Amino acid sequence: MNERPSLAELDALAAVALHRSFRKAADELQLSPSSLSHTIRALEARIGVRLLHRTTRSVSATEAGQRLVARLQPVLRDLDLALEEVDRFRSRPSGTLRINASEGPARMLLATVVPAFLARHPEMSLDLVTEGRLVDIVAEGFDAGIRLGEAVPQDMVAVRFGGTVRFVAVASPAYLADHEAPRTPDDLAGHTCIRYRLRSGRLFRWEFARHGQELTVEVPGPLILDHVELMADAAASGLGIAYVPERTAQPFVAAGRLLTVLDEWCPRIPGLFLYYPGHRQVPPGLRAFIDVLKETGPAAAG
Repeated sequence: MNERPSLAELDALAAVALHRSFRKAADELQLSPSSLSHTIRALEARIGVRLLHRTTRSVSATEAGQRLVARLQPVLRDLDLALEEVDRFRSRPSGTLRINASEGPARMLLATVVPAFLARHPEMSLDLVTEGRLVDIVAEGFDAGIRLGEAVPQDMVAVRFGGTVRFVAVASPAYLADHEAPRTPDDLAGHTCIRYRLRSGRLFRWEFARHGQELTVEVPGPLILDHVELMADAAASGLGIAYVPERTAQPFVAAGRLLTVLDEWCPRIPGLFLYYPGHRQVPPGLRAFIDVLKETGPAAAG
């Protein structure tokens, strides 16, 4: 080899091998198919090895081409990521960032992260949509979503923040004076429980764990609500046992209006995650929000 191939030639080869089409690769690289074909011929001539099989209807990599592309792909990916990192110093975030979250996490972000983000990036607008139902953030036009780790789709990039969370079972002193406190989750079958309806319409099942044993319980009860603060209020009024986030119950417990039950069955679990699709082409506004989230995000989500 007399001369090292150019980055443009190597990028062209990787694109053609990926798409198995000169036309599709040319569209991606914003070249004409004839220019792309000329680039590949020049690359093959430069290194003296045939890299692609071509027919009138198809194109595929030769064995040499496959091996070269396999080595090139991680290199080109790392180069793209490095250039994106550098570009962050040039690109000033602007425009609108759309994030989907439930109400609790949104309140947490409004306390610290959102003010810092908007102050640091005055050309950005934040559209924070709160709803209880899980949505397809890509299909519904969101840049990112925020949910508990167990609800994050597996094909998303997830950024954890806030620490662990805990759900607790609570009841009022008056209710427990008239009803023996449950000792195991199975005992809830004999109690009046305040149930929670998800925005999807499904009733939330209470999940417990202790010493590696996990139980999921469909509890009985005549009252169904769709807001955890209302559930805590209802439990404090003596209407039954509720299962709510510890942060929701804490003010009621501190005031003596609620008592926890089944404490040993209510472990802490991984908390909140901001998630978004793909590792590449992260919008500058989202990257800036993630940076602020990591710096100023809530220290505890429980």
